[in-house]
Amino acid sequence: MSEFVAFQERLEYRFRDESLLRLALTHPSIAHEQNLALPHNQRLEFLGDAVLGMILSRELFEKFPDADEGSLTKSRAKLVNTTTLAAHGREIGLGAQLLLSKGEENAGGRDRASALADAFEAVLGAIFLDGGFDAVRDFVLREFKADFSLLGGSMGIENPKGELQELLQARSLSAPQYQTISAEGPDHDRDFECAVLHDGVELARGRGKSKKAAEINAAIAALKILVQQAAS
Repeated sequence: MSEFVAFQERLEYRFRDESLLRLALTHPSIAHEQNLALPHNQRLEFLGDAVLGMILSRELFEKFPDADEGSLTKSRAKLVNTTTLAAHGREIGLGAQLLLSKGEENAGGRDRASALADAFEAVLGAIFLDGGFDAVRDFVLREFKADFSLLGGSMGIENPKGELQELLQARSLSAPQYQTISAEGPDHDRDFECAVLHDGVELARGRGKSKKAAEINAAIAALKILVQQAAS
C-alpha cells in the first residue's frame, strides 16, 4: 500500500509514479547530512516554479483584462512569494510529509517557510511530470481559488485597508472598524461577508472566501464610494 495515500487524497491527485512524489518531498538536508550525492527536490522545485508562474500569469491575464503589466506583475509576485507558498504548503499538510535529516527536523525544518515553499513547488513539478499540464493546472487553480478572490477588485490598489484608513483619518482620528456579518457554507468552502464602519456608520460591505478577503473587498468598495462622493 502507498505510504502517501492520505496525502494524495488531500492533493486530489493520485500519482502513477509515486517515486516522483517521494522525490518532491525529499529535502536537500538528506544528502548534505550523509555527504552523498542523493537525489532531492531542488530540480523539481525549479520545474514547479516555472509551471506555477505560467499558470498564474495566464489566469491573472484572463481574470483582470483591464490591469496593466505593472499591476499584473505585482499580483503575481504576491502569489508566488515564500510566505504565500509556505501557507499553501501548511494548508495541505506538507510539513508532516517532508523527508528531512535529523538535524533539519530538530531545527524545526518541518515548519520552515523556505522548506515548505520549495517543497510545494517541487510537488507541482512532480504533478506536471506525472500527469501533464492540465493536471497541475487543475491543482493550482483549486489551491489558489481564495487567493484570486483576495485579489479580486484590488488590482491597482496596493493596500486597500491601509489606503482606506489613511483617507478616513484625514477626516477623523478614529480608524475604520470591520465586522463579520455572516459566515456560511462548509468548513472547506466558507463564504464570508464583512462590513466596514467608520464612527459607527457602515460604509460598505464585501464578500470573500476568507474573513481577510471579505474585509479587503469591503475596503475596496468603501474606497470606490468615497472617491465617487468626492468627485460629485
